[in-house]
Amino acid sequence: MKSSSWPKALRRGPMELIACIVIALGIFMMLQPLALVLYTWSFVTTLLGTVMFMVVSKFPD
Repeated sequence: MKSSSWPKALRRGPMELIACIVIALGIFMMLQPLALVLYTWSFVTTLLGTVMFMVVSKFPD
């Protein structure tokens, strides 16, 4: 099996985990009742995490 030239930090596993954390953060921001600024940026955060997950899913293992 040929080893990949990608850095270990940019492999699919760790980057998918980061994307899932960003999505969860966006959902948390959407559901919290305390700060309007968090709610305002929640959709953008969730969208960014979703796009990041779609791109990262193409990375090598």
